[in-house]
Amino acid sequence: MPKVAFYTLGCKVNQAETEAMMELFREKNYNIVDFDEIADIYVINTCAVTNESERKSRQIIRRAIRNNPLAVIAVVGCYSQLAAEEIMKIQGVDVVIGTRDRKKIVELVEKALFDNEKVVRVSNIMEVRSFEEIAFRGYRQKTRAFLKIQEGCNLFCSYCIIPYARGPIRSRKMESIIKEAQELAKDGFKEVVLTGIHLGLYGEDFKKDPNLLDVVKEISKIPGIERIRLSSIEIFEIDRDFILEVSKLKNFCRHFHIPLQSGSNEILRKMNRRYTTEEFLNKIEIIRTYMPDVAITTDVITGFPGEKDENFKETLEFIKKVGFSKLHVFKFSPKKGTPAYEMKEQIPERIKEERSKILIDLSHQLEKDFREKFKGKILRVLFEEETKENLYEGFTDNYIRVAAFSGENLHNKIYSVLLKENGKEFIFGEVISR
Repeated sequence: MPKVAFYTLGCKVNQAETEAMMELFREKNYNIVDFDEIADIYVINTCAVTNESERKSRQIIRRAIRNNPLAVIAVVGCYSQLAAEEIMKIQGVDVVIGTRDRKKIVELVEKALFDNEKVVRVSNIMEVRSFEEIAFRGYRQKTRAFLKIQEGCNLFCSYCIIPYARGPIRSRKMESIIKEAQELAKDGFKEVVLTGIHLGLYGEDFKKDPNLLDVVKEISKIPGIERIRLSSIEIFEIDRDFILEVSKLKNFCRHFHIPLQSGSNEILRKMNRRYTTEEFLNKIEIIRTYMPDVAITTDVITGFPGEKDENFKETLEFIKKVGFSKLHVFKFSPKKGTPAYEMKEQIPERIKEERSKILIDLSHQLEKDFREKFKGKILRVLFEEETKENLYEGFTDNYIRVAAFSGENLHNKIYSVLLKENGKEFIFGEVISR
């Protein structure tokens, strides 16, 4: 059978969707190969969250074409949804699929492969009201399984193009979620990461329950699932009851990724975010009341239009006050079609670069400080890969990266580890017991 290679740009939702598409090709006995190998088909799952994301998507498309000019090139995802005509103008692209109909990818690629047809399948995503079922059946080289349970966004932050690429909120039916989680457990996955464009809004499109808490509780009952992690959740989607309930679950990870974007209330208003820094901090304090050793990671945008030096200083001080364990830093990139694209007081690239470097340096320090707090403690680690001979790396439930030597194969095993020496990117540990 033909060889097919994949490349994923962007978020964890994209990763989940790529793995689901890989499984569809496996079911048809296609051979999955590395992207840099010569393949008959290349599938590029694109991102459009920034102009840089779109530029890199085009770069990867052209790289696939150079790998094999005779291959079928299939481009899918957010960039495809927003710019199908632009992508089809790239000489060598054969298939363009938006953020719908990815479950038909094998059928559509085969039209190009065997019938020599150009295929464009991009629907009006704003009219879609149902969740597209495309299951991830288990990529056994990995230890964490992404389980997509929600799609779409209705919030329209002023800088964000995603609502236009993904459409309105759609939630996956509970029975389908549980069935897939059970299959993942049977395949040996110990950790499930729940993903969605707006995970905390799961169930809002249903006339009644379930909600996200219901989903977490049901998955927690499945034998073999030792960890449940949330990919990302907004601060206004969290309340005391939710935190209280998940804190009681032994297999719920003490880790929340909660986008902040700015530590300045003035900038948050311009961004059309739905909280103040005071409200954000109040929720963080609630989380830490019930989960003292929790890791809080976040996203921060710097260089948003009108972000003065004082606004940036407010952001720095607020980040330190919260005590995040890691920052994902983004330089503001004006996206055509969003309100922020037309805003005055655009920040020069030089200033964005300076502020970005300051935030990245702060993130490194926050990560090191967070790891240091657990030095000398014994934590459970799910080992993911062997990075050097007999050196295995994995993560604690509160997202500390740990490395440990072992003569035993630790892949996909959870062991108790004594954390001993804080390194540059992880903490070294000693395996104590199962």
